[in-house]
Amino acid sequence: MLFLPYNISLKNTEIDIYNYIINNLNQVGLMRIRELADATHVSSSTILRFCRKFECTGYAEFRLRLQAYNKSLGDHRLAIAPVDEFPFLEFLKHTHYPDFQEKITAAANILLESDLVLFVGVGTSGIFSRYGSYLFSSLVSLALNIEDPLNMPLYNLVDNRHQKICLVALSVSGENESIINYINHLKAHHAKIISLTNSGNSTIAQLSSVNIAYYNNLEMYEDTNITSQLAVTYILEALARTAHQAKCSN
Repeated sequence: MLFLPYNISLKNTEIDIYNYIINNLNQVGLMRIRELADATHVSSSTILRFCRKFECTGYAEFRLRLQAYNKSLGDHRLAIAPVDEFPFLEFLKHTHYPDFQEKITAAANILLESDLVLFVGVGTSGIFSRYGSYLFSSLVSLALNIEDPLNMPLYNLVDNRHQKICLVALSVSGENESIINYINHLKAHHAKIISLTNSGNSTIAQLSSVNIAYYNNLEMYEDTNITSQLAVTYILEALARTAHQAKCSN
């Protein structure tokens, strides 16, 4: 809440003050207490009580902290490098190598042999997980996407060895805890795991029946992982098309 790392309880009048400040950060940082009181139709003493709720001894300290907070918002507009196509071109070369083709074929065969196919991912990987389930459903057979692995328990999954289950897990880091828990639970039900990760040495990769790693340069913007997903798109499409061709051949 503003420059505080947690929410505080505000009265209706104080909420009006807060909303005015949020909507006029640049101006409020230069206002005197009387000017802010007039703008929000309250008394100066009400403004002071408001400031103390934000752990400030008075309005002067509040205004300084507000100015610093406003400046920090502008500092977050960091520059990022343009898209670098070279790693993707290198990845495309690798797709012609026998080891990559063997993994695509092995993964496609597992998908074709499965009675139930689940896709799962978190964050950006969740978006491509949905795309993967849509693509596979369109070209091969019905696949389900797990929208929220943290709130989608598998406690009632029937332990039927005759039912073949496959989980396709997407994770850039390969270390997402909720997906690892999903994998461990499904492996207890004899499921096969196909994973798409940025590294073949990650935990998720090591737990998988087949792992397809794409080795892109890891790129972060503040706390957000913005690693390119071009290779993931290619792998998903290659899997679905390979499985479709094999299905038609059979």
